[in-house]
Amino acid sequence: MAHRHFSPSLLRLSSFLLIFVSLLAGCSGKEKAASSNPDAYKVGLVFDVGGRGDKSFNDSAYNGLELAKQKLGIDFDYIEPQGEGADREAALRQMAADPDVKLVIGVGLLFTEDITAIAKDFPDKKFACIDYNPQPGTEIPSNLSGIVFEEKKGSFLAGALAALESQTGTIGFIGGMDSNIIRKFESGYAAGARYMKPDIKIITNFIGMTGSAFNDPAKGKELALGQYSRGADIIYQAAGASGLGVIEAARETGKLVICTDMALEWPAPDQMLTSINKAIDKAVLTTIDDAMNGRFQGGRQRMFGLDGRYTDYVWNSDTEKLIDPAVHERIEKIRQDILDGNISVTE
Repeated sequence: MAHRHFSPSLLRLSSFLLIFVSLLAGCSGKEKAASSNPDAYKVGLVFDVGGRGDKSFNDSAYNGLELAKQKLGIDFDYIEPQGEGADREAALRQMAADPDVKLVIGVGLLFTEDITAIAKDFPDKKFACIDYNPQPGTEIPSNLSGIVFEEKKGSFLAGALAALESQTGTIGFIGGMDSNIIRKFESGYAAGARYMKPDIKIITNFIGMTGSAFNDPAKGKELALGQYSRGADIIYQAAGASGLGVIEAARETGKLVICTDMALEWPAPDQMLTSINKAIDKAVLTTIDDAMNGRFQGGRQRMFGLDGRYTDYVWNSDTEKLIDPAVHERIEKIRQDILDGNISVTE
């Protein structure tokens, strides 16, 4: 067999091209779920800052995709954010431009403006945005469903629980990005705590003013250690992946933490009093099912709240070890009073 000889410069060029193509593929951040059915309904999802593995918001959305794959037979792609999510718009457009994708989902309030504009540019595609948070007066396209939850009511339950379980009379709150949605967590928590104990002391901190605040565990831990040192024995964190730092601080100090969106993984069962969960996985599954079957609710915000336990606190074998049974009964009564209108918690 004849041997072919290549010049060193050509070999260098070939190596460079191979590396370039590999880098280009890696930077896209796009992953494809294996599917045995090429005709399956296809969903495209773009994660928020923190991406998969945050054990919180994004992981819950991914679990929703897996549920839809198991129950509805869908296929899906997803894109991880780069850096602080500056490529959010490009990632959404990439998904929308895929001719096979029928529904595009953006995970998080930071997608609101971009997904509203892109939905108008792709009127034949369906879009959904978790924690959709438009400016007042915004016209929501008919092909866009804004998924929202009753954060304030869920947080009211967290505050009531913290007040009843606190031994020091001081509790804390740590939010991720200082935004109106995270402020709902904070104000609901404070209202619930003061409903039970009007004189309770509440220490509040926010990690930052941009989306990166949801992906800074070191800052979360620093703030939590500061609150615990000032007498807080329970901290409620609504901080995405940054909340992992708050959990670590609770583990180190032996204090307690109330988390958000952590029903499926329990990284510190001895410190986690409960978690106030938005059932993002169930909301994603429901939205996909509706889109597939002619029930898609576009052109408005769609509430997933206490009714149906789409917004709820976790009660399981771990939390029942830490929460007094009488306290649990009291929290259930408060939850029902909110549903019945006997306690007013305005979102």
